[in-house]
Amino acid sequence: MLDALKEAPRSTGELCALFPDIDRTTALQHLRVLEAAELVTGRKIGRERHLSLAPLPIKRISDRWIGEYTRAAVDLLGRLDES
Repeated sequence: MLDALKEAPRSTGELCALFPDIDRTTALQHLRVLEAAELVTGRKIGRERHLSLAPLPIKRISDRWIGEYTRAAVDLLGRLDES
């Protein structure tokens, strides 16, 4: 779902249609979890709910969990370049 929202904002109906193997209730429960985690934002437009990816929290997760590995890789490359 995050990959689909990365491509473009979508209504809940459009998003659910992308996952025909799961029922709508399961998809909506998953979306509620993503919204509670602040990875997805939603707003009501008429009768539809439109969802968008929230990139800032994802960047914070990346910085916290992946950033350390990135720094270590850059440090290693720097040491290899010095050799």
